[in-house]
Amino acid sequence: MKTRCLQGLWLLACLLMLSGKSWAAGDDHYRLGSGDVVSISVFGESDLSLGEVRLNDAGKFSYPFLGEIDAAGKTATQLELLLTGGLQGDYLVEPRVSVRILEYRDFFVNGEVKSPGGYPFKPGLTLRKAIALAGGFTERASKSKFSLIRDGNRVSQEAALDTLIMPGDIITIEQSFF
Repeated sequence: MKTRCLQGLWLLACLLMLSGKSWAAGDDHYRLGSGDVVSISVFGESDLSLGEVRLNDAGKFSYPFLGEIDAAGKTATQLELLLTGGLQGDYLVEPRVSVRILEYRDFFVNGEVKSPGGYPFKPGLTLRKAIALAGGFTERASKSKFSLIRDGNRVSQEAALDTLIMPGDIITIEQSFF
């Protein structure tokens, strides 16, 4: 039974690749940015497959034959389509490109926590968990007033303990007046 199931999964993967559709391993809503690490695979083309690529400060990376690729603000699927389009025709007849997110960029916690700084992002992270990673509240911390800067937006927004944190977020724990 287990062998038959594995064969079925292998067959499904092959059909997806033969259909020409890209399939990104990762969140299809997550936008890539500076510091993210991705893996790029081109089926049957080891010279064009990059095991681990960290996006530079501008969210770009260098790719064989295509030069500098701007991945900032794109999803893994959009990056697959961009690379597929660049390789198709001049370099390959029907390229099969897969992009996986290996490592997300850090998020940052500052203000009234015991260990402010940058921390590695993990999917499913909430503000409550981020505060715990930063050593918890200081004695002067407000337990209800937090601000969050997301996507480089200079305007901070209020957040609650159950707010989901994204890579690159900057969290500020305010000081309590009582």
